[in-house]
Amino acid sequence: MKKIDDYRTLLEVEKSADLKTLKTAYRNVMKQWHPDKFHADEDGRIIAEEKSKILIEAYHFLVSIAPETMEQNLPQYTETINAATILDYQYKGQTLQISFSDGNTYEYFDVPKAIYIKLHNAETQGRFARRHICTSFVYRNVGKMVD
Repeated sequence: MKKIDDYRTLLEVEKSADLKTLKTAYRNVMKQWHPDKFHADEDGRIIAEEKSKILIEAYHFLVSIAPETMEQNLPQYTETINAATILDYQYKGQTLQISFSDGNTYEYFDVPKAIYIKLHNAETQGRFARRHICTSFVYRNVGKMVD
């Protein structure tokens, strides 16, 4: 969970931070790095633009895996993993991305390579994923395909 830990460190929040705390921390850090504060300093403005992009990405990422967000999206997630079939999956650096037939795509973090290999070799990948991946790893919805 290096990415998650790095983002939490960047926004200076604890693992147990709720959405309100995340938002407050994000706003406070953005006040320091907002590009408009550096209107007289061109080099500082460029650095602030890059830093603010990273801060925005960190905030959106942490919001997407926050317990409140996951709880709010649980009915849709449960429906997806129980009713939809797996169309495609990709594994990169302990992040497993699974695309489902209902158009949802989820990322699962810190998935060991051994689990990925077992998924790949499983007779029924959907069943294996439901039993060993979908409820065992931190996940986030990375998109829904639009028809």
